[in-house]
Amino acid sequence: MSLRIELSTDTVAGAVAADALGADRIELCSAGALGGLTPGPGLLAAVLSRCRRSEVHVLIRPREGGFGYGPSKVDAMLADVRHAVRSGVVVGALTAAGELDRPVLADLVAAADGLPVTLHRAIDVCRDPVAAVEAAAGLGFRRVLSSGGAARAEDGVPVLARMVAAAGDRLAVMAGGGIRPHNARAIADATGVRDLHAAPRRPAPAAAPSVVDYGTHALLDEDAARGLIALAHPES
Repeated sequence: MSLRIELSTDTVAGAVAADALGADRIELCSAGALGGLTPGPGLLAAVLSRCRRSEVHVLIRPREGGFGYGPSKVDAMLADVRHAVRSGVVVGALTAAGELDRPVLADLVAAADGLPVTLHRAIDVCRDPVAAVEAAAGLGFRRVLSSGGAARAEDGVPVLARMVAAAGDRLAVMAGGGIRPHNARAIADATGVRDLHAAPRRPAPAAAPSVVDYGTHALLDEDAARGLIALAHPES
């Protein structure tokens, strides 16, 4: 069976490259080094104006550090969903007990106004990721992104397989976490997932030395991205 490849990027150049390579979807975020945050309107507009082949799904995550959100953060997320929706959004929210925050998630799905919504890897810190799949299906999610509760998808294969079985044909389970060309097919075959999410990055060239440290950033690793897309679409 064919595979679908989603590539995560936090730059316009990365999104344009993913689109040109033939990614099925692009997950657009900012601050990839922090696990991804909501991209700003300028980044979003630039990517949407340049990407013609791939769907662009926008990560909605207002801050790093957990997935429990108070009313002000929820209001910001709802506004971001309404602004960002073109072909889909990626969201997540948990209760203090480590379960899906169903009222918040229901509102976020409703704000997407019928376009596809993915539940992100907040599911991997749920008390029971398999039960969370059942809840996500009931809330109207189109897919869930998961490593099976492990640091890497290849270590979460048994749980991912149970999640796929629980999902049935109600939603897609997308494996993510260390997905690369060398392990993608084995993970798909062992779990039954047909969607794979990867964020292959390489360090950007070092800036000139400075007494002020402005940090570093990373670029899409186009070689790894190309290998994944070739694996999924060998005819391309």
